[in-house]
Amino acid sequence: MVLLFWLAAALSLAMPRPGLANTILVMGDSLSAAYGVETETAWVNRLRGRLEEQREQSWKVVNASISGETTDGGARRLPELLEKHQPDVVILELGGNDGLRGFQPSVIRDNLAAMIEASQDAGARVLLVGMQIPPNYGARYTRRFADMYPELSDQYGTALVPFFLEGIYNRERMMQGDGIHPTAEAQPQLLDNIWPHLEPLLDEAKTAAVAD
Repeated sequence: MVLLFWLAAALSLAMPRPGLANTILVMGDSLSAAYGVETETAWVNRLRGRLEEQREQSWKVVNASISGETTDGGARRLPELLEKHQPDVVILELGGNDGLRGFQPSVIRDNLAAMIEASQDAGARVLLVGMQIPPNYGARYTRRFADMYPELSDQYGTALVPFFLEGIYNRERMMQGDGIHPTAEAQPQLLDNIWPHLEPLLDEAKTAAVAD
């Protein structure tokens, strides 16, 4: 009986703790909320499928993305989501709508910084997803906007997807008619743009969960 007790205790220590090392929270806009495509084909749902294929059933994905979301809205919603889901990894895919509306880069940056800080204070690892906006907004604005993401990543030590729409925005049949939203055909590429930067965070989280 004593041997069985110690074996059960050892196994419980090696398992991820619910609510800490098993949740990915996606905070995004329409690019992550399956705008214009079937939910089953969208990149977030494909992420769930990839985790299952790799026998990472201990991970669940919470998609809190909303079409039209701005960094201000995300910053307001995030604290409650962090408390409710206690994620180990937070994917921040926001800022595109702010840029398209011409919001000041300093305001966008402050909102993103607040979300990064809140996530890290809650014990989550952050994957910041970089965006760019069309050149018709002017060279100075588009440069300041694009530079926010690597600057924030350096400042806070987050993982970074340099440009979410890389390999998509300028390819045929990969963008919807509005020129803003990716098509169903583009969803696998969106996941491929995310995965190399997300996978190391998952490995780190699993290691930390075992150590705890």
